[in-house]
Amino acid sequence: MVALPIVLPPTVLGFYVLLLLGPNGPVGRAVESLFGTRLPFTFEGLLVASVLYSLPFAVQPFAASFAAVERTLLEAAASLGCSPLRTFFRVVLPLSRAGVVTGLVLSFAHTLGEFGVVLMVGGNIPGETRTVSVAIYDHVQALDYASAGATSLVLLGVSFSVLAITYALQRRTPNAWQTASKPGS
Repeated sequence: MVALPIVLPPTVLGFYVLLLLGPNGPVGRAVESLFGTRLPFTFEGLLVASVLYSLPFAVQPFAASFAAVERTLLEAAASLGCSPLRTFFRVVLPLSRAGVVTGLVLSFAHTLGEFGVVLMVGGNIPGETRTVSVAIYDHVQALDYASAGATSLVLLGVSFSVLAITYALQRRTPNAWQTASKPGS
């Protein structure tokens, strides 16, 4: 289920998220009764939809980095009386920092240019839910190719920079579990 957004067309995911978050959907009814607000066509709704859309891009690096933590370190924490939750926050998470950062950055970058889910759940409300990808679409629809090109160039530069920084950080940050497991560390 978590990987489904990788292959599901974004507008399909957006449609189902809209139904889920809408006033007749189970989540939408709960949010409205608890907080007195609706999620569709709001920044908050857009945020929920974006997280769901980008979840696979975070979960895969998270899972790989968590799996790379040596079992002996987990066993040592347990033998010292650490609860599983404390072990996660004090051992697993710090040793998985590079994978967590990679997952967060990839998710952010993936969501940055998303169009289908954003338009379905957030709409195109200037100053509230309008995103860069929707702005590019609006420029093209208005035949303003210069603005569409300039905005696209900025998005291309941001995307390239995010990936370059992520890869550079991955090369510079050794796996902490390897460092911790070396004799004398």
